[in-house]
Amino acid sequence: MPARGLPFQKGQSGNPAGRAKGSRTRVAQAMELILSDDADAIMRKATTLAKDGDPTALRLCLDRLMPVRKDRPVPFALPPIETEADLTKVTGALLAAVAAGELTPSEAAELGKLVDAHVRAVELTDVQARLDALESLKK
Repeated sequence: MPARGLPFQKGQSGNPAGRAKGSRTRVAQAMELILSDDADAIMRKATTLAKDGDPTALRLCLDRLMPVRKDRPVPFALPPIETEADLTKVTGALLAAVAAGELTPSEAAELGKLVDAHVRAVELTDVQARLDALESLKK
């Protein structure tokens, strides 16, 4: 029985799916409505301040014109990974690419995470094949 007449159990979300993507809060909608009439004037003022050398206004304008890139494609060919033995070839290629300046250390680390996930998948496939072989011997 739910406590205090609530329609859901304690500790259970009333909306397990969460907020819909792209939805905005009432406050955000109200602020947008308030600022919509003055948006042109505010932008003109911000650009004027930026042109006059105001560092905060300059940063705001630059962030809008050219936002910081979160991620980028990394053109890098990894050697194929079929078995765990291939892992040393892949890590060697990543280290060489960092040393040559083709990849940044953080890019190589992210690629290393993908390689690790792939190696775990290869290991799991190998374990499953061994298990299947053992089970077929029992029959």
